[in-house]
Amino acid sequence: MSLFNDDVGDAMQQQITPYAVYQSQVDQVTFDANAGMKVCVIDSGLDSSNPDFIWGNITGDNDSGTGNWFDNGGPHGTHVAGTIGAADNNLGVVGMAPGVAMHIIKVFNEAGWGYSSDLAQAADLCSQAGANIISMSLRGGGSNSTESNAFANFTNAGGLVVAAAGNDGNNVRSYPAGYPSVMMVGANDANNQIADFSQFPSCSSGRGKRATNDETICVEVTAGGVDTLSTYPAGMATAASMSADGTAYNSSAMENAGQITASTYFMGTGETVDPAAAGKVCMIDRGVISFYDKVANCENSGGVGAVIINNEAGMLYATLGDTNDTTIPAVGAAFEDRSALVASTNVTINIGATDYGFMSGTSMATPAVSGIAALVWSNHSDCTGTEIRDALKATAQDQGAAGRDDYFGYGIVKAADADAYLTANGCAGGDTGGVDPEPGVDDISLSASGYKSKGTKFVDLSWNGAATSQVDIYRNGNKVITTTNNNAYTDSINTKRGGTYTYQVCEALSTTVCSNNITVSF
Repeated sequence: MSLFNDDVGDAMQQQITPYAVYQSQVDQVTFDANAGMKVCVIDSGLDSSNPDFIWGNITGDNDSGTGNWFDNGGPHGTHVAGTIGAADNNLGVVGMAPGVAMHIIKVFNEAGWGYSSDLAQAADLCSQAGANIISMSLRGGGSNSTESNAFANFTNAGGLVVAAAGNDGNNVRSYPAGYPSVMMVGANDANNQIADFSQFPSCSSGRGKRATNDETICVEVTAGGVDTLSTYPAGMATAASMSADGTAYNSSAMENAGQITASTYFMGTGETVDPAAAGKVCMIDRGVISFYDKVANCENSGGVGAVIINNEAGMLYATLGDTNDTTIPAVGAAFEDRSALVASTNVTINIGATDYGFMSGTSMATPAVSGIAALVWSNHSDCTGTEIRDALKATAQDQGAAGRDDYFGYGIVKAADADAYLTANGCAGGDTGGVDPEPGVDDISLSASGYKSKGTKFVDLSWNGAATSQVDIYRNGNKVITTTNNNAYTDSINTKRGGTYTYQVCEALSTTVCSNNITVSF
């Protein structure tokens, strides 16, 4: 199996815990429902037909362009909301912050964007609703100051804004995730690998002397976003269940609804018609030919169902293609279950309509981080959104290249580690984000000089005394960047107006080993 897996079973009959709950340690932290947390979900609405929500905790705003927030606008918004806050009720799935209060802003539906206003207005409605967190699994147009200011106002008031990096698998910076006040989220899979679709913009912007480096405009953390199980509008998803010789196994629906119980027949890779499969469920290895051809050969052999077993670690998620004309139910199975499935004598497979289904995307990772933020924040309600954001980064599990990288940011978000970190260190933690560090002694000596060039202000910083391989650089109490400790850094400020800027350098993820404050005026 994968490093982390969904529970085995049928979400229509029992509660299934999705793999990302385990991967991000959510099962190790208890959500405090009395802490006043509320997540504002800007998406395609939350369909009221799904029973896996505490509806008394959910509000929303209707809109002339998109209609009622509680009507089906496509499954996307309902799936997102379930990842955030599906109830812990022995049914369906469980969210990252089970039963958390939510406010729904419906800005698009299956036809696309239909909202009568813009994201800035949506952010204002979230604020009016008393939300602590805004979650956006969407990508808008380019950067604009109205949106940027709206999200900055929300975070400056103590909130947290989370948005998806995008699914084009390139290094393009998408918005709203690219605004500095918004926490950009990438997606990883159940094996702690980056999703191939997850965008990875650089933290750098500008060119030459105008170049700046800002870790708030690139991926900061990742969470599970590949084949994630969550809520759907009632009956809109298709799901599979499978048992062999009385033991339940994970399976994924490929095509063709139906239920069948029959003896098994191992068909190898299913490359030819085999009359011995008549009346049986074909057990077929992945490889050599297409999934469709395998199932078609099984059906043409008289087979009544097909199980295609992965040939690499993990579950097989696949379809038979747009031209599928087979009729027998077909499911995918995990490589790790191959021996048991091939050796089994009888199997039952069932594919049918369900209220729970799978999606992939940074759209799925984003609500995971939003829900985890609500979970952690509920146990540290005196913190600000920026402090929660910093705690999630400080405790993320490093993946990919050592240290922060463009794909994972600081790594895979970990709820229990963030909770323990805040318990041990308080809201300021070891990375204060927008709070001016207050070191007890000046362990690092800092000097600075400022100058102008072609309308851009530059500040050359130099220091000594930092022992870590990386340092955090603060300007006016806000962290500008975590950078290599080479005892020098040039900060650029793209504004023509005069101003005074106070700098400080701290050892990375520390607020006790810091330099003196030094001020530069222009």
